Amino acid sequence: MAKTKELSKDTRNKIVDLHQVGKTESAIGKQLGLKKSTVGAIIRKWKTYKTTDNLPRSGAPRKISPRGVKMITRTVSKNPRTTRGDLVNDLQRAGTKVTKPTISNTLRRQGLKSCSARRVPLLKPVHVQARLKFAREHLDDPDEDWENVIWSDETKIELFGKNSTRRVWRTKNAELHPKNTIPTVKHGGGNIMLWGCFSAKGPGRLIRVKERMNGAIYREILSENLLPSARALKMKRGWVFQHDNDPKHTARATKEWLRKKHFKVLEWPSQSPDLNPIENLWRELKVRVAQRQPQNITALEEICMEEWAKTPATVCENLVKTYIKHLTSVIANKGYITKY
Repeated sequence: MAKTKELSKDTRNKIVDLHQVGKTESAIGKQLGLKKSTVGAIIRKWKTYKTTDNLPRSGAPRKISPRGVKMITRTVSKNPRTTRGDLVNDLQRAGTKVTKPTISNTLRRQGLKSCSARRVPLLKPVHVQARLKFAREHLDDPDEDWENVIWSDETKIELFGKNSTRRVWRTKNAELHPKNTIPTVKHGGGNIMLWGCFSAKGPGRLIRVKERMNGAIYREILSENLLPSARALKMKRGWVFQHDNDPKHTARATKEWLRKKHFKVLEWPSQSPDLNPIENLWRELKVRVAQRQPQNITALEEICMEEWAKTPATVCENLVKTYIKHLTSVIANKGYITKY
């Protein structure tokens, strides 16, 4: 049966107006050129719902019963790595035949969508407990204590790598326009390793590590850059140095060197990049460097130094001022990795 054309809102309202002045359904139909049954349906709808607007339609019945929805929701909640194919098979064994898109749509209505699993540091039970202990012990530390910390870390920045933005707005057939592409070369085009530090007062020194880093090179970096950074940042007496538990950092010779220099070191839980606010600065640095599109390693190093120096002191201050959020997030997540 062909689908009939829907009456306009004006026509439906006119039917009601004519009905209210006493005209019969037949007379209204003749005057407007409509079937009596159509006119009657509009009038009955108006009497029942006090409107001539289209009402919500129920649509086709759901393929998956409420019980089936609960079953697949419970399955993916227990094991988020369950595939759509697994769920199709589970429902088929229960007597319901559906497609993979139906599975996706059903789970989406339950607030669940398929996403790429985030890569995070492997946490063993001992790491989880150490992270919880750190967060709880420092939860009530005053802001002044965190303002007197120099945060440090190393990072790698690729010349043509994943630092670049991956999405562009473009017209059809313009995918190969230079503005809409990301240049790549074999083997990534090279990268540089950086060491940097900062405090609530602003960015400290940033240097390129040109050799393969070992304990001796790390101590040389600290010797040449840590104290000058502390002086430039005008750190208060008794300032604290933070670095992670990389073997080069925790080597006996490095610990001894730090002790002889009378540097206070913040005891740090392993596998905890989310607790180090410098990670936020690294991310911003990589985005800004990628936007400038360096074409060789020399330019990459120069741009990194320029962009690091531009880091506003207010950004550093805010990162430290809101540090308690890192601690509360770790506690709320029971010691596991948090968003940072």
